[in-house]
Amino acid sequence: MHYEGDIIRPPSEIDSILLQVATGCPHNNCTFCGAYQDKTFRIKDDAVIDADILWAAEHLKGMRRLFLCDGDCLALPQHRLVALLQSIRQHLPQVTRVGTYGSAMSIARKTDDELAVLRSLGLSFVYMGVESGDDDVLRRVNKRVSSAQLIEQAARVTAAGMKLNVTVIVGLGGVEGSMRHARETGRVLSAMSPDFIGVLSLMLLPDTPLHGEYKRGEFSMPDACGLLRELRELLACTDIRSGIFLTNHASNHLPMRVRLPKDKDVALEKLDAAIGGYVPIKSEWMRAL
Repeated sequence: MHYEGDIIRPPSEIDSILLQVATGCPHNNCTFCGAYQDKTFRIKDDAVIDADILWAAEHLKGMRRLFLCDGDCLALPQHRLVALLQSIRQHLPQVTRVGTYGSAMSIARKTDDELAVLRSLGLSFVYMGVESGDDDVLRRVNKRVSSAQLIEQAARVTAAGMKLNVTVIVGLGGVEGSMRHARETGRVLSAMSPDFIGVLSLMLLPDTPLHGEYKRGEFSMPDACGLLRELRELLACTDIRSGIFLTNHASNHLPMRVRLPKDKDVALEKLDAAIGGYVPIKSEWMRAL
């Protein structure tokens, strides 16, 4: 397989064919993100992608999931995505699930009919970076999208018949905005009612604008207990009809898999115990992105 730079994938795609069809992220301006600093967004040549699909067809016959890399492959023109999914279906018929990152901005550029076509060709799983439901936080970190737009585009993904996995980041509101960030994010998640919620804990990365704000004293980073309290508030404020709430990302202090709504009370009790020091949490040196 032909890869350029580090490949970033969701934790749940560990057993997937990783097909890099583009490099970088078309937005790449979020102040907290250092994932694609060394890459310019570019769609790879068809010949390179086709060669990777044929290689996977020969060497990865037992793998039934496929993930499109890098960041936000829904930004590809519709005709390129249609041809790509048709090729995957032709050469990798064993693949039953195709997933991709998809920003609210890229989803908004697709019509409802275009999303339906992508779903009919096998695109069945979209990972959307929500990060926060607080409009002030979204503006500050330069997401270029509002909470209302996040809710609207999430609804369009689910209406097209795709599974929706959203990510949020505890700590992104800083110390001062911690609880508001948690409550507003819970509000947005409740309105979205996604199939999966993946929680990350903020880690300040050198050479990112947010790290610069922290060094200048313009942003205050919550400590481990503060992050756990924020996570508890976020979960308490999230009411969805059915879904999985995950804190299994390496950045988190307390890994959990919570089936909502039935496991919510037990998870809140576990968080209370961790905040009180009765349940061990991950050491700082063990956290990673």
